[in-house]
Amino acid sequence: MNELGLISKLPINRFTDFGAYLALSSGEEVLLPQGYLKGEEKEGDEVEVFVYTDSEDRPVAVTQKPKVLLDEFAVLEVKEVTSFGAFLDWGLPKDLLVPNSEMGKNMEVGEKYLVKVCLDYKTNRLIGVNKYRDFIRLSPLDWEAGKEVSGMIFEETDLGFKVLVENEFEGLLYKNEVFQPLEMGEVRKLFIKKNREDGKLDLQLLAPGRAKYDEGSEKILSILESKGFLALHDKSDPEAIKAELGMSKKHFKQCIGQLYKARMIQIQPDGISLNGSN
Repeated sequence: MNELGLISKLPINRFTDFGAYLALSSGEEVLLPQGYLKGEEKEGDEVEVFVYTDSEDRPVAVTQKPKVLLDEFAVLEVKEVTSFGAFLDWGLPKDLLVPNSEMGKNMEVGEKYLVKVCLDYKTNRLIGVNKYRDFIRLSPLDWEAGKEVSGMIFEETDLGFKVLVENEFEGLLYKNEVFQPLEMGEVRKLFIKKNREDGKLDLQLLAPGRAKYDEGSEKILSILESKGFLALHDKSDPEAIKAELGMSKKHFKQCIGQLYKARMIQIQPDGISLNGSN
């Protein structure tokens, strides 16, 4: 079945008391249950649907769109753990099963994990695979420091945040270089810091050319890029600066002085903002 796990526009062949039967490219039919019909459809009308299997492993069409399609990666939350696997929320009535044999680690309810949606050819049903390294490739040799890439944040470790880069490669954002909140599953624009010999990538949030600023200045820039404005200035209470930035008032003044001279920020009566921002 070519449509399994994908979004497709399928024509209505006929109606029954249970819903409408849609025509598949193979010549077979798939049921779109009554609850997904508006009541104004006619035979021959095309309906945009997602095709997967129901609780009895029968093909079924729904008009809901899942969070992830066949052969795609996503970070999903575990709703239930059973003796044979874990069920993850992917936005459909029937949760996505990750069988025990496809877990990279034991899963826990409420936690989020990186999975790839695959077709189990033995059962002809869609499953989640958490053993993501089975699909990861070594980073291209010609990728150099400073290259912009797209990355999905998928796991926090003691060292930093693991990132799925361009859906094919593995990277890492070091925790001591991250000064803004990151969400699991969030897709960010990132920059290569180092293309390592082991085929993995060291990444950074900031564009290249900012190494001339010290760690405190980088922290302030990261917060401004995330929030747009920081309600601190050279006359702010030292405790407020420490609570917000974890630095002394003296260090803070040195940092904003450095950034101001570089024309990176604007200093206003009630705080600071990036130069050129509203």
